[in-house]
Amino acid sequence: MKYTKFAKEVFEIEAKSLTDLSKQLDGNFDLAIEAILKTKGRLVVSGVGKSGLIGRKISATFASTGTPSFFMHPVEAFHGDLGVVKKEDIFIGISYSGETEELLKLIPFIKANKIKFIGISGNPKSTLALNSDFHLNVKVYKEACPLELAPTSSTTATLAMGDALAVALMKARDFQPKDFAQFHPGGSLGKKLLTTVESCMFKKELPVVKLNDSIKQVINTMSSGRLGLAIVIDKNIIKGIITDGDLRRAMDKFTAKLFDMNASQIMTSNPRVISKNMMMAEAEELMNNHKITSLLVGDKGKLQGIVQIYSIAS
Repeated sequence: MKYTKFAKEVFEIEAKSLTDLSKQLDGNFDLAIEAILKTKGRLVVSGVGKSGLIGRKISATFASTGTPSFFMHPVEAFHGDLGVVKKEDIFIGISYSGETEELLKLIPFIKANKIKFIGISGNPKSTLALNSDFHLNVKVYKEACPLELAPTSSTTATLAMGDALAVALMKARDFQPKDFAQFHPGGSLGKKLLTTVESCMFKKELPVVKLNDSIKQVINTMSSGRLGLAIVIDKNIIKGIITDGDLRRAMDKFTAKLFDMNASQIMTSNPRVISKNMMMAEAEELMNNHKITSLLVGDKGKLQGIVQIYSIAS
C-alpha cells in the first residue's frame, strides 16, 4: 500500500487552508501591527493544548526577530503568573474555537488593566473574538485529520498567522541579518556576523620569507607553515604572496630553472590586505567573490596575520 497519497491529501488540504487565510485578512492585521510597533512592552502569548504549543513557537519567533515576547500558560496565569504582565504589554490569546474556558478567564484581568488584546481564532463571532481589540481570523474549511478531530490545518493556519505577524514586524523595523545574529550568537550565522577577522586569523609562526630567499627556502617555509602559502616581507612591510598555485605555475613555466630564482621573481605583488577589525562575514564574501582561500591581515603594510575561508566553522 502506498501511503504517499495520504501525505499528498494533507498537503493539498493545508495548502488550500493557507490560501484561504490570505483572503480572510482584514484591517485588524494592520491595526495589530501598529499597536505592537507603538508599545514599549512585550507580547504575551497564551493558549491551551495544541494552540499553546503553536503559541510557544510564535512567541519564540517574535523574541528572535526583535519583538520581546514570552509564552504564558493560561492556567499558570490564572494562578499567579499574571503578576508579570504589565499594562504596556500586549496579550495574544490563541484558541481555534474562541471558547477555551481557561483562556477566557483571563479576559477580565486584561480588560481591567486596559491591556491591548489580540485574539487569534477560527470564529469571528466567538467570545474570544468579540472581546479582542484586534481579531485575526484563522478559519479553515476542514482539518486534514480524516476524523476532522485532531487540529491539523487549523494549527498550520495559526502558525502561519504568527509568522505573518513576525515578518511584518521585521519589515516595519528594517530588521537586518546583523540584528538576527545578535539574538543567535551561538549559531553559525551569529558566529559569521558577529566575529571579527582578528579572532579567527592565524598570527603565530607565520610563513614569512624575504625577497631574495631561494625557492628552496620558500618551499620549506610553505611546508612548515601548513597554510599553503608564504608571505614575502621586506623591512617588515608586505611585498607579495606566494601560494601553492603560484608555485605550481612557476614550476610549469620555469621547470629546472626555477631553483635558480628567488621569492621576488615568482610572488604575486601587492596582495589584498584587510583589517583585523573586518567582520568575518565580509572577509568570507571577499574571498568567495575573488575565488581565493586566504587573505593577509595587516596595518599600514605590516603583517598581523592570515585568515582563510575555513577559519570559522559553518
